[in-house]
Amino acid sequence: MTSLDRESCYRAVKSRDRRFDGVFYTAVRTTGIYCRPSCPARTPAFQNVTFHPSAASAQAAGYRACKRCLPDATPGSPDWDVAATAAGRAMRLIADGVVDREGVDGLARRVGYTPRHLTRILTAELGAGPLALARARRAQTARVLIETTELTYADIAFASGFSSVRQFNDTIREVYASSPTDLRGRRGGRPATGTVTMRLAVRTPYLGSALLDFLAVRAIPGVEAAGDGWYARTLSLPHGTGTVRLEVPDADEPGQTAFATATFTLEDLRDTAAATERVRRLLDADCDPVAVADAFAGDPLIGPLVRARPGLRVPGHVDGPEIAVRAVLGQQVSVAGARTVAARLVAEHGRPLPNPVDGLTHLFPDAATLAALSPEDLPMPRARGRALVALCAALASGELALDRGPDRDDVRRRLLAIPGIGPWTADYVALRALGHPDVFLPTDIGIRDALAGLGRAPATAAQLAEAWTPWRSYAQLHLWQSLTPETPGKEK
Repeated sequence: MTSLDRESCYRAVKSRDRRFDGVFYTAVRTTGIYCRPSCPARTPAFQNVTFHPSAASAQAAGYRACKRCLPDATPGSPDWDVAATAAGRAMRLIADGVVDREGVDGLARRVGYTPRHLTRILTAELGAGPLALARARRAQTARVLIETTELTYADIAFASGFSSVRQFNDTIREVYASSPTDLRGRRGGRPATGTVTMRLAVRTPYLGSALLDFLAVRAIPGVEAAGDGWYARTLSLPHGTGTVRLEVPDADEPGQTAFATATFTLEDLRDTAAATERVRRLLDADCDPVAVADAFAGDPLIGPLVRARPGLRVPGHVDGPEIAVRAVLGQQVSVAGARTVAARLVAEHGRPLPNPVDGLTHLFPDAATLAALSPEDLPMPRARGRALVALCAALASGELALDRGPDRDDVRRRLLAIPGIGPWTADYVALRALGHPDVFLPTDIGIRDALAGLGRAPATAAQLAEAWTPWRSYAQLHLWQSLTPETPGKEK
């Protein structure tokens, strides 16, 4: 199991430091429960506690979730994206529901290990194997749906990924020492309408308005829509289609937990977990903004930008292939130009939604559809069209995967092997699709303009960025944000 220093963990528990929520869990022998480090209950004696790297590890050791602090409702560990080890990549896929859909064999295949070896890795680093980790994730999703929606228990069971209502009931009783009825407070349920509203936890500070502005500038008509304080888009999910509407907060106080409101309309409720995880990626919800700010505190260039915009996030994406296509479309053109080309592709090749809502009418064209097109028929220079078709062919064949399962360096090598895809495109895909926290685009025109505006020579961009590791992606966003809204960089 990943080494957790007992003294350091206990100091965090005594100080109720919220920055460690989701990083480790405290199990109390005398009560049989496990808590988040910031639990408001009286601090247990040092000799009565053990520390676990995951909720699943605590559950496997026989502990139940604390009903006061709800430890499984914390944001995920930021280490999953920072290190991007096999365990971290597997956790992202487990949260997306891969184990529920494809089993442990499918998860192992995506990460690039045998099932047995992946189980050893997860048990060593997170204290539990893939089945236990998937079970903990299902229980968390179920609890949120029980407490925040009016869905019937049967609908919740299948929306959470359970294979039967009996399995759902048994798991809830074991993890929470309560029945689903007790958790809901004896409110009744009603049949599913396909609409689920959830609160998604994010660490503070959180500058939600900047993230919404970033997405709004790049929104493709038909696929995305945005307004004052909200953003919505269509979703292509494992069992069907869907949409999500997000209301994202600005929260300034550090070390707390804020919540974004996500309203999902799903064709199949079994996609609830996958939709939730993909939207969390979009929100960069698991970032530790205090750690990022501390890293830049003494930097003369980025430090003032971070203090001016605390909680700025790197916008992720809900669909890796889509953002890769959009990155190619954005080569050597403005944001507005890339949006225009993308809108044409959507109108001509996107799949219409069965039930359009609020201007959301189409899914973005899938890789197989675009791979079948002739480069000559695409509304772009011939060389870029060939690069787009080759990229989509690699995605459609499975030769290239952008689901956070493969190793990031391997993905970059595969992207650069495609003619017409260079470092800017490959690194932008890593930034948005893979959640890489340490990517910098020194040749980006927005970065060069930002550095010039801050009195630095654009030619020194790569050299300057060396001091910003391992958070260069956040430096990238702060530099983009230092520009006027009309010139935030190339389309991505």
